[in-house]
Amino acid sequence: MAAEPLPQSFYARETEVVARELLGCVLECRAPDGTASGRIVETEAYVGEHDLACHAAAGLTKRTAPLYGPPGISYVYFIYGVHWCFNAVTRAEGEPSAVLVRAIEPLQGIALMRARRPAARRDLDLTNGPGKLCAALAITGAHNALSLQHGPVVIRRGEPIAASRVEVTPRIGIRESADWPLRWIVADSAYVSRTPAGFPRTPAKD
Repeated sequence: MAAEPLPQSFYARETEVVARELLGCVLECRAPDGTASGRIVETEAYVGEHDLACHAAAGLTKRTAPLYGPPGISYVYFIYGVHWCFNAVTRAEGEPSAVLVRAIEPLQGIALMRARRPAARRDLDLTNGPGKLCAALAITGAHNALSLQHGPVVIRRGEPIAASRVEVTPRIGIRESADWPLRWIVADSAYVSRTPAGFPRTPAKD
């Protein structure tokens, strides 16, 4: 039996705490052609208007409105004219911040993921990036600003990941605030997206 979705109170905390504790939880999307899910193994925190890498740095706009909404809703945006990216909104309403889910380990619906991601040569490549996992799970802009407690996209409780297995690095692929250590990875997971050479890695604290 599947675990219950994480309650809204889980997200109503500091973004860094949520980003760390989402590791090991299960991201699931129900779509007309079936349900697929995966264990979260990589996250990044985006922490407000002062964070120049966060979309909230532009202030409240039609695009960024979900970031200012209640905790525990989705923020899904299009990037590079190609990929969707999935985020979970955190902190209190009016405090714009979110956690980007960057990679998952496939669990349910792997055949569906293969059909949705025909360019992936290996199962390891199905969901090892934010755009890849959205394609594999069929997450699109239609899932923006929706409750993560009531679906069709939910995040369920999973197995806690021990601090000894977690590392913290700077975020990937950004120009602003690029040295901030706000990326959490399950270091021994083969499904984490590639970490650039020379990136500093520090063990997570309990």
